Amino acid sequence: MGAIVAVVGRPNVGKSTFFNRLIQRREAIVDAVSGVTRDRHYGKSDWNGKEFSLIDTGGYVVGSDDVFEKEIDKQVELAIDEADAIIFMVDVESGVTGMDEEVARLLRKVDKPVFLAVNKVDNAQRAADAVEFYALGLGEYYPLSSINGSGTGELLDALVEVLPESEEEDDELPRFAVVGRPNAGKSSFINALIGEDRYIVTDIAGTTRDSIDTRYNRFGFEFNLVDTAGIRRKAKVKEDLEFYSVMRSIRAIEHCDVCLLVLDATRGFDGQVQNIFWLAQRNNKGIVVLVNKWDLMEKETNSVRDYQEKIKKQMEPFTDVPILFISVLTKQRIYKAIETAVDVYKSRSKKIPTRKLNDVLLPIIENTPPPSYKGKYVKIKFITQLPTPYPQFAFFCNLPQYVRDPYKRFLENKLREHFDFSGVPMTIFMRKK
Repeated sequence: MGAIVAVVGRPNVGKSTFFNRLIQRREAIVDAVSGVTRDRHYGKSDWNGKEFSLIDTGGYVVGSDDVFEKEIDKQVELAIDEADAIIFMVDVESGVTGMDEEVARLLRKVDKPVFLAVNKVDNAQRAADAVEFYALGLGEYYPLSSINGSGTGELLDALVEVLPESEEEDDELPRFAVVGRPNAGKSSFINALIGEDRYIVTDIAGTTRDSIDTRYNRFGFEFNLVDTAGIRRKAKVKEDLEFYSVMRSIRAIEHCDVCLLVLDATRGFDGQVQNIFWLAQRNNKGIVVLVNKWDLMEKETNSVRDYQEKIKKQMEPFTDVPILFISVLTKQRIYKAIETAVDVYKSRSKKIPTRKLNDVLLPIIENTPPPSYKGKYVKIKFITQLPTPYPQFAFFCNLPQYVRDPYKRFLENKLREHFDFSGVPMTIFMRKK
């Protein structure tokens, strides 16, 4: 299970720019106006071979400084609660502000590694100015520039030193995590399956506080069902709701084999659900999408097909995912959901004999070889599946560097077509023969 690193600090110090640099994708919006990051962003990053999940906590202000400080406090407290390490970002241009001191006051109380990152240090004068941040009482600081990347290596070297090693699970049972945004019906789904009200269910989003495992046996197959919490108790459920559910979902996703992604049919496959979907995909977990509350939808002849197509459009390019339309209230197709999850789990751990792989795929490759690139022709000679927890395939060829992504997707589609890897992310490597 990977570690979680939270980036905290007041708005407009460069947290989102730093986040985008680490995940190597432009996911968080960057703007000079403070408070642009209203949604919490999260992604996977790695350094020196160690992977971790990164949370950009955002932070926004409406109204007075008091409201602002209250929001910042809440974000930092939640980050402290869930993260394994915290990067506290400040801005050398502004110097030490009252809000920086407030965040530092909270961070000094915690028994977790805190790294003070002084951003926008891109010349010698600013490097000298950064000394004033010793006043925050957090010890050593790391001068860096999020925009050009200088200094980030030193911070990451220190960060990965303190992150916990990935834990091997003692329990050999497969783990199915029920994930989704608050109030989509996750707890109701598990209650319906086990036939008892083990989880509290209310109309208030965020009733589930902790992730709880339930051992479950169905179709002669035993596994652990994990209800991803959510969220904090009712007193805390306000703006921090989504942030807390995201952190809990990350823990559950990294910890499981298959994700049952529950979404509310009346809300659709919205941004928050898509974030959780891509997080599961990037973690190479099996995925089954469950469209709950289907009984509340007005239906026409092609409703299911149209809804499915809409979701698959938003999933591209990873569209080979089972989508089931369920109703927890009427128990419609809930057992089919578990049966599908079991199939996805089996597909994820499927091993295809090397001879069979080559017999099936080499004739296809011969008929549709990789397009020539810079006048060079690629010849794929041999294919094997790697001994990893999820499907990874190595294609040995003469010029691996000339095989482009569209052709890799073609090969992936052929693998899916012939060997049924529905709901399972896979990776294709080109290797020098």
